[in-house]
Amino acid sequence: MTALDLSSPVAVVGTGTMGQGIAQVALVAGHSVRLYDAVPGRAREAADAIAARLDRLVEKDRLTGADRDAARARLLPAESLTELADCALVVEAVLERLDVKQELLRALEDVVAEDCLLATNTSSLSVTAIGGALRSPGRFVGLHFFNPAPLLPLVEVVSGFATDVTSATRAYETARAWGKAPVACADTPGFIVNRIARPFYAEAFAVYEAQGADPATIDAVLRESGGFRMGAFELTDLIGQDVNESVTHSVWQSFFQDVRFTPSLAQRRLVESGRLGRKSGQGWYDYREGAEQSEPHTAEPARPPAYVVVEGDLGPAAELLALIREAGIPVREEEEDHGTRLVLPGGGQLALADGQTSVEFRDVVYFDLALDYRKATRIALSASQDTAPQTLAEATGLFQALGKKVSVIGDVPGMIVARTVARIVDLAHDAVAKGVATEEDIDTAMRLGVNYPLGPFEWSRRLGRNWAYALLDDLHLRDPSGRYAPSLALYRHAYATDKREGSTS
Repeated sequence: MTALDLSSPVAVVGTGTMGQGIAQVALVAGHSVRLYDAVPGRAREAADAIAARLDRLVEKDRLTGADRDAARARLLPAESLTELADCALVVEAVLERLDVKQELLRALEDVVAEDCLLATNTSSLSVTAIGGALRSPGRFVGLHFFNPAPLLPLVEVVSGFATDVTSATRAYETARAWGKAPVACADTPGFIVNRIARPFYAEAFAVYEAQGADPATIDAVLRESGGFRMGAFELTDLIGQDVNESVTHSVWQSFFQDVRFTPSLAQRRLVESGRLGRKSGQGWYDYREGAEQSEPHTAEPARPPAYVVVEGDLGPAAELLALIREAGIPVREEEEDHGTRLVLPGGGQLALADGQTSVEFRDVVYFDLALDYRKATRIALSASQDTAPQTLAEATGLFQALGKKVSVIGDVPGMIVARTVARIVDLAHDAVAKGVATEEDIDTAMRLGVNYPLGPFEWSRRLGRNWAYALLDDLHLRDPSGRYAPSLALYRHAYATDKREGSTS
């Protein structure tokens, strides 16, 4: 099954931001596009807005004047649904209400030809439930574009329970022909991106609620150590706290209030107070004119240790040894059958976050996971009230000697980056095991849809196949609510690896 021929007209119903964006994508790809909106005059206004954006593309040399003129000639506002009768694809981008979408699609089914592909751009409703109102739900598919649709490449092509394979394939190939990066997905709450991205927000909020660190520090660690483009607090302020919480709540409810997707009480209070982020002037941060900017906690300069002793294999943090030597700090290596840690001159230990807490041990400082320890500009450390001040000072001085800023947070198991990445990896494995999408499509979706520095499976391979399971298992022992219980898919993944290596532990 191939993409729609460029001679086939495409219609978009609903002319808000997303509707206009989808129409522009189809138009620039070469289709004739019909715009329809139930509010009189809106379709004409949308056509004028799209024409203005085409003018700006010409000004930026991204479109020729001739192509702009041809595209304008192919863009036609429609005054009634009957004008969409000859369209080969109709995409609805109307209000996110099941009854509204079902009523529209039933009306469309009475107008368009039997082979017309019907699609929804829903981001939160069940494609299966929307299509359930149709006489022929096999031709109905989800085409979830990301905002702004003309700029962001990802499109989730969602098959409902009754969607025909031929319909899903045609939608997929059409999106690709339009210059997009489509990924195939089963109809599951949140699809790929909004399902697997929940821990990025949830774990940041959980650290905050546990008084482990303030929003500015958590965001700085996610960016400067984790490699994420934005931190969770600044990103939700940009999205809108009400919008982000609504998606989280929808996914949670759709999974029958699965504890893994539980919304944040702190975010609920923020929404209730009207602090919705940038659009309201206040959210986690204050955007009002003259407001003081929040700064992350950064430790004062400390003296580096005279040497370090490495015991065991540092695993994902092994690169630190080369950095320490390059900084002129001697490294002594001792083989150990257990433990992955650095021993400092004062006798304290420095260990990579593993889901345990500092208070459980005599004198341990934990350091957080980094996407790339050489490129990271900030490292988070955690310690308990029982940690010797000398140990924390030596750990701080060590990372400062490597050119890193240091943020000291509370004694939070799994810290910030490590617990976030582990949960993302777990949800990704769970999604593949349940037939939601392939590993490749999940990695593509998370990199292109939310700009993650690595896809979950790329991260899993880099960190070691047992890493996420071991960290979550430790976290689950300390928080037996089920939030951190590793999925059966992740357990099988880790256990199979151990067997191949000759271990049955």
